[in-house]
Amino acid sequence: MEKRRVVITGLGAVTPLGNSAKTTWERLINGESGINELSKYEEADFPTKVAGEALEFDPAEFIDPKAARKMDRFTQFAVAASLMAVKDANLTIDESNAERTGVWIGSGIGGMETFEKQFRMYEKRGHRRVSPFFVPMMIPDMASGQVSITLGAKGVNSCTVTACASGANSIGDAFKVVQRGDADIMITGGAEAPITEMAFAGFSSAKAMSTNNDPANASRPFDKNRDGFVMGEGSGVLVIESLESAQKRGARIYAELVGYGATGDAHHITAPAPEGEGGARAMKQALEDAGMRPEEITYLNAHGTSTEYNDKYETMAAKNVFGEHAYNLAISSTKSMTGHLLGAAGAVEALFSVKAIEEGIIPPTINYETPDPECDLDYVPNKARQQEVKAVMSNSLGFGGHNATLVFRKYE
Repeated sequence: MEKRRVVITGLGAVTPLGNSAKTTWERLINGESGINELSKYEEADFPTKVAGEALEFDPAEFIDPKAARKMDRFTQFAVAASLMAVKDANLTIDESNAERTGVWIGSGIGGMETFEKQFRMYEKRGHRRVSPFFVPMMIPDMASGQVSITLGAKGVNSCTVTACASGANSIGDAFKVVQRGDADIMITGGAEAPITEMAFAGFSSAKAMSTNNDPANASRPFDKNRDGFVMGEGSGVLVIESLESAQKRGARIYAELVGYGATGDAHHITAPAPEGEGGARAMKQALEDAGMRPEEITYLNAHGTSTEYNDKYETMAAKNVFGEHAYNLAISSTKSMTGHLLGAAGAVEALFSVKAIEEGIIPPTINYETPDPECDLDYVPNKARQQEVKAVMSNSLGFGGHNATLVFRKYE
């Protein structure tokens, strides 16, 4: 079976840097941070007091208020990002294409805020006061479900839940749907709204989050003084479609999606496999799927969480995969500016990868001040770099040993 070519024609985002892909990208390449002092839960006295909140987001700008009340915040993010992506793609979904247009949007934890609020209601007032919308607001697949309903997309409808790899896995899975001909168009990405009391408490207990409470430099991937990730929230959505579909519509093409790799560490529930062995296999698999050589990659958008082991092992994985080319490869972690959007991270970073190709600009890793001898590659420190970007690899790694890698290439 001949594989169909798959291209990206639309982008949408809600992030700590702004309420659109355009605003987010502009602030990103200017090296601005979307991380601030945590605006809620002050009374909880968490050891981490900073986060990447989508403070400017107002669901009423995108969703009817009555409908929005039946959605958890992560679903609101997904619907908003999807509406923007579809508009950006100049895509009309109607009877002619609805059954060939699908949705695949992942989430790591789904409606955590809804769960917490409804459990408190149950404890105080009993089961009769629990919302009848509790379950459909909470479940992780509801972002995909509500986007499908909102847009009238009747094709493949799914959700990948692979912790912090959810967004990247969802895009990769949707890519394969289009490539093999099961749909012509997919609206795909990730959404997460994890800034809740229990999520903060859990990650604090796991000692995974930074306790550097200066929002200006708490997230510092690959820096020797990194001490944990900074939690973020939001959604990234791409419209991907077969090249034939895009050409038939006369759509603008941002880039081509050419490779996908997905592997398991089979090692530990939270720690990455030593030397990034599982991640390296995903990277090699994605290159093989793309039919590309390592030296053809211009830029690696790293998972780069600002945790001790991730950054060290991802560096080792890059050396394993790219060999000597690793030292000529531009690498950056955009989490230095957005924080870690968990299940939405891979999707937002896929969007950044596409924009890097389109505009010939590589986003920086900000807050890179003290080199780590174990992280000794080119992390594009502190300032964006203008150069031709022919191909980008984007990594996402998740608790449970999930590894996902996407490869994007300039469309020709």
